[in-house]
Amino acid sequence: MTTDNKTDNNDLLLDVKNLSIHFFIEEGTVHAVNDLNFSLKPGEAIGLVGETGAGKTTTALGIMSLVQSPPGLVVDGEIIFEGQDLLQLHEQEMRMVRGNKISMIFQDPMTSLNPVIPIRDQIAEVILLHQKISAKKAIEMAEEMLRKVGIREERSKEYPHQFSGGMRQRVGIAIALACNPKLLIADEPTTALDVTIQAQVLELMKDLKAEFNTSMIMITHDLGIVAEICDKVAIMYAGSVVEFADKRELFKNPKHPYTIGLFDSIPDIEKDEESLKPIKGLMPDPMNLPTGCPFHPRCDHAMPRCAEIVPARTMVAPDHYVKCLLFEDDNREGAS
Repeated sequence: MTTDNKTDNNDLLLDVKNLSIHFFIEEGTVHAVNDLNFSLKPGEAIGLVGETGAGKTTTALGIMSLVQSPPGLVVDGEIIFEGQDLLQLHEQEMRMVRGNKISMIFQDPMTSLNPVIPIRDQIAEVILLHQKISAKKAIEMAEEMLRKVGIREERSKEYPHQFSGGMRQRVGIAIALACNPKLLIADEPTTALDVTIQAQVLELMKDLKAEFNTSMIMITHDLGIVAEICDKVAIMYAGSVVEFADKRELFKNPKHPYTIGLFDSIPDIEKDEESLKPIKGLMPDPMNLPTGCPFHPRCDHAMPRCAEIVPARTMVAPDHYVKCLLFEDDNREGAS
């Protein structure tokens, strides 16, 4: 096993390197994202998976340059998109990227939609912002986008409050895809939906991703959604990616104790089990992270050194990386 912190930049659409985002508040410093690394090729979908508080949404907001400052600040790292570091762009330059080349579907569509503007006009507004076309043409494109997400033209002049949660989420998807972005970030887009509508929205996103060849970051805590949508998986814990791999490789051969714990927490219909095996303890306070490996207080395989050393990013198989001392060369004797 070798430790490798370098990422092959060939043909990458997005390459997040050593990203750290902190929030400076009166009580102290919130270490929301810490030395985070992952990459994405054109047309690929990656799942950012982890418990509430793992830093998934903050990572997405960092990519979109939407971290509220103050108190939030990107303190380190690079976000390379199409060969350009987004963190080096001025706000005016970022506005031309945001909504055009990179779009985001937010978790609660009711709070992200304007309640006093018809949905058709909200989509047209995004199109007019980034394309030099007439207002009439923008309206036509907006209505076509609504048809693609399954909303009839006669409802296009209605307001967000006149739609159900599932339909509002479809509107959010239509707005995000209106300018045919290269990258779509979906922040738990099915959390507030019932199971039937959730399946419909996921199927819609799969179809539109294939039609537009859009890369996608799916933020979720649901490994079932990852299995359905994603090509790669980044397991997040305490603001860092602790395991990154191809979906099939990760599901077949998880390595990090936290990843294994997530799988053990899921019911298996093929096994006769009376109870699940939850991960002990709770996610650490981001204002007071443990020393060394942040997972060591909850880990069944923790060694004394785990409380002292921050694990490096170690390659355990082609394109399969883990942050765990069990897999670093000089700690093989502690592996189990």
